[in-house]
Amino acid sequence: MSEESKSLNFIEHIIEEDLSNGLSKDKLRFRFPPEPNGYLHIGHTKAIGISFGLGEKYNAPVNLRFDDTNPAKEEQEYVDAIKRDIQWLGYEWANELYSSDYFDTLYKWAVQLIKDGKAYIDSQSSEAMAEQKGTPTQPGVDGPYRNRTVEENLDLFERMKQGEFDEGSHILRAKIDMQHPNMLMRDPIMYRILKKDHHRTGDEWCIYPMYDWTHGESDYIEQISHSLCSLEFKPHRELYDWFKEHVYGYASERLPMRPKQREFARLNLSYTIMSKRKLLKLVDDGHVSGWDDPRMPTISGLRRRGYTPNSIRNFIEKVGVAKRENIIDVSLLEFCVREDLNHTAPRVMAVLDPVKLVITNYPDEKEEWFEAENNPEDESAGSRKVPFSRELYIEKSDFKEEASSKFFRLKLGSEVRLKNAYIIKGESVVKDDAGNIKEIHCTYSTDTEKKVKGTLHWVSIKHAIKAEVREYDRLFIDEAPDGHQDKDFMEFINPNSLKTIEAFVEPSLADVKTGDSFQFQRIGYFNVDEDSTSEHLVFNKTVGLRDSWAKQKPKPQQHQNQPKQPQKKRPAIEVIKQLGKKYTNLPEVKREKSKAEILKLANEVSYEELQPLFNTAVKKAGTRIAVMLALGVLLKNGQKRNEDINAFIVRALEDKNEILVEEARAII
Repeated sequence: MSEESKSLNFIEHIIEEDLSNGLSKDKLRFRFPPEPNGYLHIGHTKAIGISFGLGEKYNAPVNLRFDDTNPAKEEQEYVDAIKRDIQWLGYEWANELYSSDYFDTLYKWAVQLIKDGKAYIDSQSSEAMAEQKGTPTQPGVDGPYRNRTVEENLDLFERMKQGEFDEGSHILRAKIDMQHPNMLMRDPIMYRILKKDHHRTGDEWCIYPMYDWTHGESDYIEQISHSLCSLEFKPHRELYDWFKEHVYGYASERLPMRPKQREFARLNLSYTIMSKRKLLKLVDDGHVSGWDDPRMPTISGLRRRGYTPNSIRNFIEKVGVAKRENIIDVSLLEFCVREDLNHTAPRVMAVLDPVKLVITNYPDEKEEWFEAENNPEDESAGSRKVPFSRELYIEKSDFKEEASSKFFRLKLGSEVRLKNAYIIKGESVVKDDAGNIKEIHCTYSTDTEKKVKGTLHWVSIKHAIKAEVREYDRLFIDEAPDGHQDKDFMEFINPNSLKTIEAFVEPSLADVKTGDSFQFQRIGYFNVDEDSTSEHLVFNKTVGLRDSWAKQKPKPQQHQNQPKQPQKKRPAIEVIKQLGKKYTNLPEVKREKSKAEILKLANEVSYEELQPLFNTAVKKAGTRIAVMLALGVLLKNGQKRNEDINAFIVRALEDKNEILVEEARAII
């Protein structure tokens, strides 16, 4: 296998195989088909990246098609927002299309299915239909209207279209198999009555096609070669193909290409809700200010918060294309924007929690303007002038009256460097009646060559500009807020997800524009919010310089009460590997004894020692079982799950060795 083919993801392998089997490259066509019933969120960026990325790779057209089949939930606002988000990410579509463009064609094909005995009008109540449809383990039964005549079905369908009937009184169903093991094939609904105006067709229709009927046939009409969707649509593929094969008989000469549906794992992100319905609830209930609230995982929310298109595209590339679901740690997304802004964002000084600092030996009226580098990562960024004076603001946390030798910021009797300026020494403090520090008095030295360990950022008080800073934290405090069957996701809303503070920034920020990004030195990355004006600057915190949540992650517990074990000749990880080599060949009693020893030794193993063994060869099943057992102990002791762990478990679940599969299931 060539290096090039090794780097292909599984979807690209499918396309390459189709091309090698005779599919002409100029027949490749892709699409991104959002429903305009909400704003796009970070989960959609994976589907966007896959489809538009394939278009770029193969120089093939990618349609932006809105699957607008439900006028009760769809609005032009969502259409406009979706287009704006995709353009902002840097992608261009070949054609802007709508499923509603095909309503006439879909209706004609539905009539033809009725004539062919493949569709019928059902007049049962929704409760009766649900009961006769059965369950995943119990087959359905034929309904009382399933054998209506073609003539009666055609008459009822036409009258439905003319608006004679109330909503819910009749539906059109495909006539497939009520005993089919796939419940989606048990006579699925094709049309329902909805007496609501459509955002594009107005009141022209009062019956609307269902998603499963519309989606696949829209792909067919557009001659999409590869219909790519997320894994939850895999059970729908059988129905997708059933509709496609029947319609193909009606239009094969005009539309010769039959689309191929293939599924990929959707993007699941920790601490994040990916349901548009639940995101809408957050908006409607006032927990956020709107779809573009910077705490929201919507693309518009991320954009307003200061995320860049490049950072999101890099994130999607790092996540990759997989066949199995897993949860990506949100810290990877934060890492990507931090990495991108590090190269592009100018450095400035801002003080978010100020305390006054007075340099007692600096002249009262004197001021100086020092040269400050804009971005050490970008030589072309140049420099700026920052003013210096006798009275400054520094962060309260950067000073302690007394501190240990490990505190490298300002304290009484010690020296620190002021960024781009002088070295100062803490001399005394002035306190209010409550004992709070009002002022820190220092002296400065013109000897800037001295070596000191600490460097502080600062702002000259008489030059400082007041600014509103909105510090955002994660919207949910639970890794999987909608992953609890017995709890509502709203219970996990972070009450401290937004803190608004009055800060002071250097005067170079007086003329900033909405969307401009900066690094507030030693604090994090911030951007100018759309609420900002020249009289009242507003900054959003995009991300801190470091992952603040990493400190909160539980660390493996130390088993201090266990009796001391005799010193081993070899590290515990080596003994575990040795026990694993013979594991699958042992009789059951000895295997249980070996398992107990592995579980005990695992308490002495670090994740760093165990992780390299995740790539153990497939044929070494015993070693992989031992690694899985040890991993279970680490997870129990507080080890944080990550992408490598999830991938190792997923591979084990697909293995032929039953013991390995059993141990993997035990720690899912």
